[in-house]
Amino acid sequence: MRTSTGARVGQYAALFAYLVFLAFPFLWLISIAFKPPRELASLHPTWIPENPTLDNFRQAFDEQPLLHAGLNSLVAALGAAVVAVLIATPTAYVMARRRGRLAKAATGWVVVSQAFPFVLLIIPLFLVLKNLGLINSVAGLVMVYVVWSLPFALWMLAGYVRAVPRELEEAAAVDGAGRLRTLVSVTAPLLAPGIVATALFAFIAAWNEFFFALVLLKTPEKQTLPVVLTHFIGAEGVADLGPLAAAAFLATLPSLVVFALIQRRITGGMLAGAVKS
Repeated sequence: MRTSTGARVGQYAALFAYLVFLAFPFLWLISIAFKPPRELASLHPTWIPENPTLDNFRQAFDEQPLLHAGLNSLVAALGAAVVAVLIATPTAYVMARRRGRLAKAATGWVVVSQAFPFVLLIIPLFLVLKNLGLINSVAGLVMVYVVWSLPFALWMLAGYVRAVPRELEEAAAVDGAGRLRTLVSVTAPLLAPGIVATALFAFIAAWNEFFFALVLLKTPEKQTLPVVLTHFIGAEGVADLGPLAAAAFLATLPSLVVFALIQRRITGGMLAGAVKS
């Protein structure tokens, strides 16, 4: 009993330490966002601002087009989420229901593709988009985000498909429904929670993405919010810390809210394929 209690206390202590480790950057970001310049330059910084101010937020909106950049990010993220779900849903259905070497090879390729570094992908993607005339366009960025988010979307949705009893599809087949009609009328409604979770995951990934947007978008009016945040850093590497923290705080809020809504469903999607009906 003592060993079990001690192990449980150790687990909770480790979990608490891990949560503190994860929360520290965000809490410190909030603290900086509301501090006046005098406190930011203090040699003895405090967690809680002594004289909290909103001047950093006003200055951030005055210095950079945050609203326009946020709209670009929203369009790219929503477009990537919708297209990724439309492609991933029927593909995941086939991967989960078909048996054979081809299905196994497709599943293995999905897993392996997650290991590819961004630097390895950017050159061929850039050449493809250049030939299509989609460099420096939000549409081209959406295509890149779809390719980037598809592997994890397929993995999640395949888990949800496997959790749907085959008996329901067999009953639909007996009634004369084909594969497409079964997917649309029987399986898809049961996959609604998984489809929503997958779409929101693709949205978060596209909203927070920086590297592809930095390389593919050249003109300021096309840049997304993560790229615009770098403009708060001067040519000599000196950051305008207060406005930068305020803008970063506002840019982080949407993804935090969305992730809080879907974190349980993401876990369920990854584990659903391991549970047999």
